[in-house]
Amino acid sequence: MTEPSVIFVDDDPHIRQAIAQTLTLEDLPVSCYEGAPSALGQIDADYDGVVLCDYNMPEMNGLEMLARIRTVDETIPVIILTGQGDISTAVTAMQQGAYDFIEKPFDHDELIELLRHALEKRHLALENRRLKAQLRHLARPGPRILGDSPSMRKVMATIDPILDISANILLHGETGSGKDALARYIHENSARSAHNFVAINCGAVPENLIESELFGHEAGAFTGADKRRIGKIEHAHKGTLFLDEVESMPMPLQVKLLRVLEEQRVERLGSNQVQEVDVRIIAATKADLKTLSEEGDFRSDLYYRLNVVKVDIPPLRERKDDIPTLFHHFVLIAAARYDRESIPLDAGQAARLMQHTWPGNVRELRNLAERYVLLGAAALDENEPAATANVSGRQTLAEMMDGFERSAIISALNACHGSIKDTMVQLGIARKTLYDKMRKHGLDKAQFKD
Repeated sequence: MTEPSVIFVDDDPHIRQAIAQTLTLEDLPVSCYEGAPSALGQIDADYDGVVLCDYNMPEMNGLEMLARIRTVDETIPVIILTGQGDISTAVTAMQQGAYDFIEKPFDHDELIELLRHALEKRHLALENRRLKAQLRHLARPGPRILGDSPSMRKVMATIDPILDISANILLHGETGSGKDALARYIHENSARSAHNFVAINCGAVPENLIESELFGHEAGAFTGADKRRIGKIEHAHKGTLFLDEVESMPMPLQVKLLRVLEEQRVERLGSNQVQEVDVRIIAATKADLKTLSEEGDFRSDLYYRLNVVKVDIPPLRERKDDIPTLFHHFVLIAAARYDRESIPLDAGQAARLMQHTWPGNVRELRNLAERYVLLGAAALDENEPAATANVSGRQTLAEMMDGFERSAIISALNACHGSIKDTMVQLGIARKTLYDKMRKHGLDKAQFKD
């Protein structure tokens, strides 16, 4: 059933019928009630519509109903219908928080305009609340894994059952595909989240330093080691050690790491004492470690130790359905960081993004979102040359049209926060047509509501 845009309360059945017909013809879904108590049961803080009520009603008058609604949510617009003798009372209601009042007999066009303005105000209030809630959510430590494409659902279906199991995990994906974010997500949603998440990029640390970085050292262990230093492995005790670009780890160090995995003990450089450690290893690679191990460029025994659970992270070009959601997410973050306005993409802009091959994957999308917040739509124009080149795979015209249609609907639903009525207006299509197309593309409005 369609959620009502207007809840109308009046004890006169003829007025209820007239208002219901008028609003329905104006495509304003309405629910009518003869008394305030039954109507109040339908109103909560998430109600995204307007309340229109008569002042003179049995059991509870309009002023009392206004007071009750404001205890639920002060931003729900309440419009009072008044007779000529109730004007002073209506003014009092305005002082107590009513959105407006309209005098009987009223002009239908005036009423419709007033209701539309009130609905716009309500939608803005809910959007502001939603954005603030998202910012509070984003302000909490750690990344959020976004995406509802089939490939990302498969990733999460693999990850979720093993969050609290200390099995080592191997993440495989292209540069910028989100391996670091997924590793942090696993740690922060596991039983180890109260302890350290320690990350090291094996390809970014010089070979002569990485052993000390991982294992630590005692004072005097080598030239320049003037004091004891705890290594990354020991620092990750009871937590998670993230080894990025693990394929770059020198072969001699692979032997030492294998020993740590087998014995759960670590020995600092220059020390004869071992330290017990309880560490979960999450390794990440953009290479095919199995092939490297078969060619002798990576230890096969270490590969099998790391590869208890393997997660293949799809590149962005293979999860294009997630692009509008991800872009919107990054825009919100950038807008909060730079104190700029967050402007949703229109359908055409979203479709252009989905035609890009994204060689830099999610990282490239995030960078574009930041430029979009700072520079506006001009940032998307800068991205245009790449967007039309090197499209992955061949598509028929029908497939391309289906892709554009789906992206346009997703973008509109995102911008309208799942409101079917607003999405219809934005896309300029009938309700049944929209529902048919959403069913065709496997979309549910609940995915886009907060």
